[in-house]
Order: sequence, then structure tokens, then C-alpha cells
Amino acid sequence: MLTAQSDSMVFVVDDDASIRDAVKSLLKSVGLRAEAFGSTEEFVTATRPEAPSCLVLDVRLPGMSGPDFQADLEKRGVRIPIIFITAHGDIPMTSRAMKAGAVEFLPKPFQKRELLDAIQQALERDRAMREALAKLRARFDALTEREREVMQLVVTGLMNKEVAAKLGVTEITVKVHRGHAMQKMKAESLADLVRMAERLKPKPRR
Repeated sequence: MLTAQSDSMVFVVDDDASIRDAVKSLLKSVGLRAEAFGSTEEFVTATRPEAPSCLVLDVRLPGMSGPDFQADLEKRGVRIPIIFITAHGDIPMTSRAMKAGAVEFLPKPFQKRELLDAIQQALERDRAMREALAKLRARFDALTEREREVMQLVVTGLMNKEVAAKLGVTEITVKVHRGHAMQKMKAESLADLVRMAERLKPKPRR
């Protein structure tokens, strides 16, 4: 059963106006905010709220296909759970989309409950990702200025002695700050710290 969240938003991208209207009406009937677009270009240029959200995306669209748009969003750093809908899906396409992180791949015509269940799963996933990112930012904010400097240089691949040279401090000082940063960020390895730094980078809206 889908539980509506007042701050949630569902985006729909489909070049078929009847599908857009039907999905939007369905979502509004269960108390969800929804915005619909006829193309991927309209979606990427629209202002999106900083709230748990997901994208209901048609596979076949003018210009860029749904799966190609999924890859494009990843390159842009736009992290939003995607539910694909299509009348032309096949196993390889479905596999590709799911491996790339899609929540669901629904063939048209789909049942209303199928779509609503997928949307709930997608919104819960996005809410959890946002909460995890907020905790990560809080850890980063707890670092001292020097610890942040060291972390930001270390994750670029610089050795401790190179970081020390850039900051004008001793190598042992870098090791100490690096250790504190790892501990405060709860990073188990340098690779872990690099992934955290990547997640903390500001992402372009378009």
C-alpha cells in the first residue's frame, strides 16, 4: 500500500500525452505530487525540489531513448530512482536498465497497483539515499579545516609527502590529520574515503 508523503515528488516523462495525464491523475488520486514532461529536455531544464523523488520514464522517446537518458543522468550526477514503462521492452534492454540501477521495468499496459508499488519503493530508496547523504555531510562538517584540506588532497591520489608539500606542513602532520579524517568520516579505506568525497561533490542541476 502506497503511503503518500507530502514532500515527495514523482516526475513522469512520456511523449504520449494520454499516458502522462493518466499517470499524473493516478498519482494525485493517492496524494502524491506529480509533474509530467513530454521529453527528456523538458525534464532536465525544469527546477526540481530538494525532496524525495523518482522518475517514471518511457523507454521510447524522441531523440534520446530512456536507457540512454538514464546513462546521461548518471554522467550529470543526477541521482534519481527510475521506473521504466514501455510497450517495446525486451530482455536485454530490461537487464541493462536494472543493472544500471532502475527500480522497475513495467511493460504497457501495466496495472495501477504495479506502478504505485514501484513508486513507493523508489521514493523510499531516494529518501534513504538522502538521509545517508545528510549524515555524510554532517561528518564532513565536523572535520577541522585542516582535516578537510588533507582529505580533499588525499582523495585526488596525492601521496602524504605531496600533500605535505602543498600545505607546507610535515608528512607526519598529514598522517595525523588523514587518520583523524578517516576516523571521523567512518571510512574503512582510502577507496571508501574517495567514494565519500565523490558523493559530497555538488551536483549540477542541469
